Amino acid sequence: MRINLTLLTFLITGWILTAQDEFTSQLYQTFNDYKENSLQSRRIKYSQLQPLIERIKKNGLFKVTKVGESIEGRDLNLISLGTGSTDVFLWSQMHGDEPTATMAIFDIFNFIIADGFAKEKEEILSKLRLHFIPMLNPDGAEVFSRRNVLGIDINRDALRLQSPEGRTLKKVRDSLNPVFGFNLHDQSRYYNAEHTPKPATISYLAPAYNYEKEINEIRGNAMRVIAFMNNIIQKYAPGQVGRYNDTFEPRAFGDNLTKWGTGVILIESGGFAGDREKQEIRKLNYVSILSALYTIANESYREINLEEYEKIPRNDRKLFDLKIENVTYELLGKEYVLDLGINRNEIDLKGHTEFYYRSVLSDQGDLSTYYGYETFNAEGYKIIAPKKTSQAEFASNSNMATNLLKAGYGYLEMQRMPNSDMVNLPYHVVNQNYEVPEFKLQPGINPTFFLEKNGILTHAVINGFLLRLDKPLENQKFGNALIFK
Repeated sequence: MRINLTLLTFLITGWILTAQDEFTSQLYQTFNDYKENSLQSRRIKYSQLQPLIERIKKNGLFKVTKVGESIEGRDLNLISLGTGSTDVFLWSQMHGDEPTATMAIFDIFNFIIADGFAKEKEEILSKLRLHFIPMLNPDGAEVFSRRNVLGIDINRDALRLQSPEGRTLKKVRDSLNPVFGFNLHDQSRYYNAEHTPKPATISYLAPAYNYEKEINEIRGNAMRVIAFMNNIIQKYAPGQVGRYNDTFEPRAFGDNLTKWGTGVILIESGGFAGDREKQEIRKLNYVSILSALYTIANESYREINLEEYEKIPRNDRKLFDLKIENVTYELLGKEYVLDLGINRNEIDLKGHTEFYYRSVLSDQGDLSTYYGYETFNAEGYKIIAPKKTSQAEFASNSNMATNLLKAGYGYLEMQRMPNSDMVNLPYHVVNQNYEVPEFKLQPGINPTFFLEKNGILTHAVINGFLLRLDKPLENQKFGNALIFK
């Protein structure tokens, strides 16, 4: 009896995809078993990776090779494993302040070393040779900076190759001539999936290799792998995937690697509500990268239609940390209804391991096409300017913070000023000579004011954080206030 070849191919492909679906579900469920617990925050340093790399060196599965040095002399290591015939190259933290995938790479190493998933690991490692540079810009990572010590963006150095980090990346790519390259980045948390209020938690791109954005087999295969990864992420962050702009950038590594013959898969880790340190996004990187390696190993990605890539929504940038809608603002005796868009910018503390917030009013007016991680409809509420008071007025009151805010005080005068730029109090601290600026809403100001309804102050906005005055402050999410001297 002859079996229809098309039907047989369909059945086999269906079986493979079902097996992969089970694999990815188990990856997600068991992530904590493999998570590298020494890496718990974004501001990781080169020194934190060295003991992990030393541990890997002792495992016979891995080969660790020094392939270059950063400008300040930190080693750039290539970590390789697998015995297959298809080379896959993954590099992370080309930008020093984009470490989410770096953490995920060490989770992947733990997955490889540990017990479990023997069949899937055998499939991957027998078909592929994997090569990782987990931190391409260690000097930038040291100060949590996008650029390297030379002050250039390594990802715009693919042609001139003035940075040693860029030269190393080019040298490794040329020596491996990998079929696929994973270019691992972070993007702003303010990107959203186009026409939706959902953050672009993960964004993908198969970079163009010319201005015409043509699709050859190399780029097309990268698109197919991305479509597969998108299908995975949709299960865990539905609607939170974007497609990065594919305008050809002739100086960029991703675009040039595609031109040089490597199918590039750009992954950009964006924002996720309640995940400022990107630990959930790290998990999504781990799951999607391992899933992609599995589909590359068994070549099931080849059955995916390119139209699936085009269905991924484009990236947009229309998110604020806090959006206040329809609030009434009085100016020169007249009332206006505005929307306010507030972003909570991070300012690094000394050592670049911690940060504080210095928020800014990013935009105002009609923001009906924008969204917020947090949105408050302030229809019927009126903006009230903050006042300054001295500590003596409230020092004897045990509910000092709440009473200060309910009385409309956003600034507290102190005789002895803390030696810092921020304070973990729900109001700003100022010295005795500080004059509170005349209140005027305009983009660029620090958003500190009150909301009034029916003659009562109901909410405080302190350094861009919205606080309800009828609820205990200790139960509300608040970052910090500022110190003005």
